[in-house]
Amino acid sequence: MSVKVITDSTSYIDPTLQKELDITVIPLSVNFPDESFKETEVDYDYFYNKIETTGIIPTSSQPSPGDIYNRFKALVEEGHEIVAMFISSLMSGTYETALAVRDRILSEMPNANIAVLDSKTNCMSLGYPVIEAARTALNGSSLCQVSDLASSLSERMHFYFTPASLEYLLKGGRIGGAANLISHVLKIRPILFVDNGRTNVYRISRNFRGAVDEILKKVDKDYKNKGLRQVFVHHINYPEKAVEIAAKLKERYGMEAPILSIGPIIGLHVGPGAVGVVYCTES
Repeated sequence: MSVKVITDSTSYIDPTLQKELDITVIPLSVNFPDESFKETEVDYDYFYNKIETTGIIPTSSQPSPGDIYNRFKALVEEGHEIVAMFISSLMSGTYETALAVRDRILSEMPNANIAVLDSKTNCMSLGYPVIEAARTALNGSSLCQVSDLASSLSERMHFYFTPASLEYLLKGGRIGGAANLISHVLKIRPILFVDNGRTNVYRISRNFRGAVDEILKKVDKDYKNKGLRQVFVHHINYPEKAVEIAAKLKERYGMEAPILSIGPIIGLHVGPGAVGVVYCTES
């Protein structure tokens, strides 16, 4: 019996690494008026171009209970235990659905062992704990060890980003404590962060360069106080800026900062032109 790790598509783990670490990824879906598709099956450039050319912000939907049930059941029937970590329960119903599916599986197969975790975040702030949990699972760790590692790393994840505007977050109702910002705020650069499952405002900057500088200052402050275990750079249709930020991080800390594009589910709430930094502290 071995432990298998499951997550959802908002973790944005590189497909090659998913395969290498045997991570099961359950996709969320995006829905335009004229077409729908699973996040893992759509070309990002096509998606963001459609948003910009049509002006339509699509909706998103969580995996169906059947999708999660089939993935869980197949692994349990193969004799595996499961550690599943999903997007923040305050951002999607995926976690709650997974809990209900787990209970159904346990009623059918009482000997099954399934741990379902709420990451309270998304993107590589979710993806990195999943990656490290999968590594330790491949090395033969127990379900408790894998689950504890994922939870411990999740508590040390930080995600700061700056969107081109608050338009998408306001329309989607995902801005949390920033909802009281009035429309003129859309003309400046907010710095946002994922705060205990919600998106909130960290600071406000007058321009894009200032926003990026503030994010890098926050990384440096946490590096000095807590150490830095790993860092990633995210972007939405802004690869050239992501490359610039990654180079600065490597110069400062001597570690590679993998660059990952954010997919449709998170992208439709944040909008094109965003960049951000995800990092895990040592303590």
